[in-house]
Amino acid sequence: MFRLHQKIEQMWWSDDQPPLLLRAASHVYDMINRHNLNNRKKNLMAPSLPMISIGNITAGGSGKTPFVIWLAALLKNEGYQPVILCRGDGGNSAKPELLTDNSAPQTVGDEAVLMHQKSGCPVISGQDRVRASQMAKEHGDIAILDDGFQYLQLERVCDIVLIPAEGVGNGHLIPAGPLREPLQALDRADLIVRTGEADSIEALTSGREWRWWTSGNRLTQLSGKKTTAPKQAIALTAIARPQRFTQSLETQGVEIKERYIFPDHHPFSHPDIEAALKAGLPAIVTAKDAVKLKKIWPAGRELWMLEQKAEAEPELFGAILNQLK
Repeated sequence: MFRLHQKIEQMWWSDDQPPLLLRAASHVYDMINRHNLNNRKKNLMAPSLPMISIGNITAGGSGKTPFVIWLAALLKNEGYQPVILCRGDGGNSAKPELLTDNSAPQTVGDEAVLMHQKSGCPVISGQDRVRASQMAKEHGDIAILDDGFQYLQLERVCDIVLIPAEGVGNGHLIPAGPLREPLQALDRADLIVRTGEADSIEALTSGREWRWWTSGNRLTQLSGKKTTAPKQAIALTAIARPQRFTQSLETQGVEIKERYIFPDHHPFSHPDIEAALKAGLPAIVTAKDAVKLKKIWPAGRELWMLEQKAEAEPELFGAILNQLK
């Protein structure tokens, strides 16, 4: 099943025309999705705190999690007390839950745990984000809604849409392409941010499209006898768009001998680790993978994490603050 998903994603980001059957399925998806979005708009409600929505219009891999962490840090520096609301993908908790240091990724989701660890902000995870938004008033003064562009039940004071620097693939809706909504939906956005590094970016709208990206910063050792950062390693990850991760490793001068790529939010198991360790080389993972692997990784074997540094156009955060005012 994962191999099929990989083939479909490769088609999404190629210039090839999708098969007729998938294009027909996209029309069905569009009708169902429009119906659901219209129903959500009918039940519009004001959350308990002013809300910034961070979302996307393409499926997966637009950098929402690191963007939320970056934004939360800057808001804290401005004197705000952000509360992060997320759906908990990769977890099994439908009821909203305030994360603690003991929260497990398999319950609240790997991205939620990562945001809790990296942001130092209250994080509420759960599929019922209306209820989560009501809980937020007890923990801060501004809410950041992760993956919120299509969550139209909740009013927001700033709607930010992240779009990969590479664009929107073949321009078709799911399942023929990566689009979750037609491009006209971008008219709802207050700010459009192009994420990732690219030599040139083709604008998708007539307005200003801001730039934001992350780059590999350094390797941090999580397990194994202390040593210097490896020059040869295996890449082990379960994220959307893993090629960005492997490209960052290569930029760091790491020769990737083998790649162990799993579906986004994959719950790593001991057999997964044993298969990766057969290469006899250090393993390098992302921060999102690390929250699931640190507790089950063999103590004597090297595990490294690629730290990412977020960067943005200097005026981007100011534009967000202007929306809040």
